[in-house]
Amino acid sequence: MDGTAEERDVSGARGYVPIADHGLIGDLRSVALVGTDGTIDWYCCPSFDAPSVFGAILDAGRGGCFELAAAVPARTKQFYFPDTNVLITRFFTEDGVGEVQDFMPVGGTPADEARHRLIRRVLCVRGALPFRTLVAPRFDYGSRPHTLRLTGGVAVFDSAELSLALTATVPMEAEGADVRAEFKLAEGETAVFALDLVGPETPPDGCECGEAERQFGATVAYWRRWLSSSRYRGRWREMVHRSALTLKLLTYAPTGAIVAAPTTSLPEQFGGERNWDYRYVWVRDAAFCVYALLRLGFTEEAEAFMGFVSRHISPGDGRTSGPLQIMYGIDGRTDLPERVLGHLEGHHGSAPVRVGNAAADQLQLDIYGALIDSVYLYDKWAEPISSEQWDHVTALVDWVCAHWDQPDQGIWETRGGRKNFLYSRLMCWVAIERAIRMANRRGLPADLPRWRSSRDAVYRRIMSRCWSESRRAFVQHEDGETLDAALLMMPLSKFIAPTDPKWLSTLDSLTEDLVSDSLVYRYDPLVSPDGLHGEEGTFSICSFWYVEALTRAGRLDEAALAFEKMLTYGNHLGLYAEEIGHTGEQRGNFPQAFTHLGLISAAFNLDRALG
Repeated sequence: MDGTAEERDVSGARGYVPIADHGLIGDLRSVALVGTDGTIDWYCCPSFDAPSVFGAILDAGRGGCFELAAAVPARTKQFYFPDTNVLITRFFTEDGVGEVQDFMPVGGTPADEARHRLIRRVLCVRGALPFRTLVAPRFDYGSRPHTLRLTGGVAVFDSAELSLALTATVPMEAEGADVRAEFKLAEGETAVFALDLVGPETPPDGCECGEAERQFGATVAYWRRWLSSSRYRGRWREMVHRSALTLKLLTYAPTGAIVAAPTTSLPEQFGGERNWDYRYVWVRDAAFCVYALLRLGFTEEAEAFMGFVSRHISPGDGRTSGPLQIMYGIDGRTDLPERVLGHLEGHHGSAPVRVGNAAADQLQLDIYGALIDSVYLYDKWAEPISSEQWDHVTALVDWVCAHWDQPDQGIWETRGGRKNFLYSRLMCWVAIERAIRMANRRGLPADLPRWRSSRDAVYRRIMSRCWSESRRAFVQHEDGETLDAALLMMPLSKFIAPTDPKWLSTLDSLTEDLVSDSLVYRYDPLVSPDGLHGEEGTFSICSFWYVEALTRAGRLDEAALAFEKMLTYGNHLGLYAEEIGHTGEQRGNFPQAFTHLGLISAAFNLDRALG
């Protein structure tokens, strides 16, 4: 998908690049965000949740960055090498055209993977162009000093906990503890920069033009080979495949974990406090990702996540919030203490910058339905689950049967106290109902009389206590009057028929109250206080849920229009943050798995309905 040309003077002082003006590269262990001006301003090494090395997206002055651009005023365009996660940023000047090819090699040897290499190839494709680069790492979120050792074509940045080596095919010079280079390329000439993690067992290793070319080819082949497993042949294939490639980038290969987003503290509102760290495994988000990838035919990722679940998300840990946490570290750890990095000003000055996430201890009953639904789909579409996995499922379902009627914090992780949320009840119903299906289909042992009784009790409770006669709609929580976009999951989860009169009435009410030009708000915080200050934008996964709900209700013209409108809110590469602001800008952590899996599901079901 071609990028939109942007006039940008890349030779002057750099401030903040908008959240949406970034592309994503990665090696299935970490990622880097590359701005449309050619600057890497977010990179954590060696993993998603490691402290940042380049963090200018959160503090333009203190965060650190890797600038690489034409040294004269230029227009820029950004696009992905077709069917890959190799990112190309082009510079159009009066004297010629150049490009930077950014990628992180994948699919190599264990020694290659240990380097966590990041390669930046600079090419002059027409005319002649001067380029400049500044490599200014700021270790541990900009809190740790570093020293520089510059010898020949290798610059080593040493901090207390981490050392990185930069090799280049052009001369570099020291600027304090940073590195700068200026060089000129004629048409057909290439320069290469490679950044590696180094240590006692991984000394600096050069990356000449030939080696960069080889790794470029191998990385392109890896991504194309992976994408060739997709079974999707329907409409919007390019957008669906870009979303799939993005979800793949958010997987952590060593464990099978899937992070909610690769960034922290990108603001949902400038000047607000809704800044969170999303570099962890939300059970809900990851389970929905499994559904989306299975839909397209990617079974290996589902198998890897099921392995993560079996190793790290087993019931019976005796937590006060239930047998499962709502989120885990990418290595399965359960302790995710939240703290504020007061020395960083935040994106566009929007502090606080947080690392860790205090919501990990919340009770959110819906995660049981999301997880067991993903197990059910894996068992149905990929391969039968093991006897040990079934034991875990039965233990979770038994717990849900005993605890489904508790108030909780709900899917949106509100910090305004527990309530009896409809969505939490709905997903408890899903947990029990899907487990019953598995037991019946495979003849697995289960306390079916108890499960059926509990399932029916949940259904009756929702229908009696979460339906408002005055509003003629289902509502956010028991005995309330507030609407909630999470209600859109009622027909999607097969709890209620998509053409049931009560549901159609609810859909009309949601459209009137929470929908704005196809964009959907989660809820109205003025009517339903969530314990946080400020307002928020529309929530993009809810907009894709809305498309799917319209589709299932048979309102295909409305669904298709809403879907096409949503595509216009993606960035120049088809990537989405968590939210959309009032003027169409991307807000929140970027890119967000939740949004991209919603796009895949909406496209799949709408395409099938259109025939």
